[in-house]
Amino acid sequence: MKYMLLLYRDESRFTRTDNDMSAPYIAYTQALIGAGVLAGGDRLQPVETASTVRQVNGETTVLDGPYADSKEQLGGFFIIDVPDLDSALQWAARCPGATQGSVEVRPLWMMPKPA
Repeated sequence: MKYMLLLYRDESRFTRTDNDMSAPYIAYTQALIGAGVLAGGDRLQPVETASTVRQVNGETTVLDGPYADSKEQLGGFFIIDVPDLDSALQWAARCPGATQGSVEVRPLWMMPKPA
C-alpha cells in the first residue's frame, strides 16, 4: 500500500542555504531506495512561493502564500510503498523531519487505471 509522508516544519528556523540536514536526508532517501519502498518525493520551495486557488460560485480566486496560517509549513514529502500502516509509521519515525517538526502519514487513495 502506498503512503505519503508529509514533512512539516517551522521554516523560520532554516535559511535557504541551510544544508545541515542534507546528509541525513540523503542517507534516509538511500535507505528507502535500498529497502525498495521509495515511490517518489521531493522538497518544496519556501511557503512564500505558494499560491492557493479556490473556486467559489464559479469564480476563481488566487491568494499568494498558503491559506492556513500556522507555525509549521509543508516542506516536502515522500511516497512509500509498504505492506501496512505499521511499516509506514516506522519509516516516518526514521525520517529526519520527525526531529525538526512532524511527519504526517496518509494512505493514498489509489485511483483505478484508465482502460
